[in-house]
Amino acid sequence: MIYLYGITGAALLVSLLFSRKKTLSALKIAFRRFSKLLPPFLMLTVFIAVALFFVPEDMISRTLGKGNLLVGVVSASLLGAISLMPGFIVFPLCGLLRDQGVSYTVLSAFTTTLMMVGVVTFPLEREYLGTKLAIVRNLSGFLMALLVALATGIVFKEIGL
Repeated sequence: MIYLYGITGAALLVSLLFSRKKTLSALKIAFRRFSKLLPPFLMLTVFIAVALFFVPEDMISRTLGKGNLLVGVVSASLLGAISLMPGFIVFPLCGLLRDQGVSYTVLSAFTTTLMMVGVVTFPLEREYLGTKLAIVRNLSGFLMALLVALATGIVFKEIGL
């Protein structure tokens, strides 16, 4: 991670050398967007932390299939399909769930369906894409997410072949 900070700092310095005005303008825009993004991000982070505090660890493990991988993948896939969360919330959440013993296969199913399936956004998709295409897109996204979860399970040796 420290390498990314170094590369970013170096790129910022190069940008400043080429055009100080444009760089400062871009930094102002970035700061404004970041300040708009920060409150919801903090609220979601606090909400997730509180929820994880009150939900017993064994319940999370049972629901997300510590004993039964198939139940976990199905549960996580359905939860991911109906949820609407940005990636910057989902990935830290998955880190917390991983620390609680949730398998990579289940986390893969959750994150992939979350990004590829939009039950909540279906009405908007239907308006722009049409009903048939929106259904096909969501179903194919769901099936691809299950294939990604299967591949993840095989790679991490959580599913034996």
